[in-house]
Amino acid sequence: MKEFDLKRVETHLKRTFNHGGIKVKARKVADSAEVYVDDEFIGVVFEDEDEAGSFMFEMAILAEDLPQD
Repeated sequence: MKEFDLKRVETHLKRTFNHGGIKVKARKVADSAEVYVDDEFIGVVFEDEDEAGSFMFEMAILAEDLPQD
């Protein structure tokens, strides 16, 4: 992803989730970036193949991270 797009997505995520600690960092793969909350990796943002200028955010939620009832 281009630096311009990294900043746009980061700004959107910060505003959407009302959290200033969100960071979007470039990856070696050019079509995606890593998303962090503070220092914790939470997911990946990909450029949308079907709609230019749009992005998709993917976040896994592992069983070990969920509360046990």
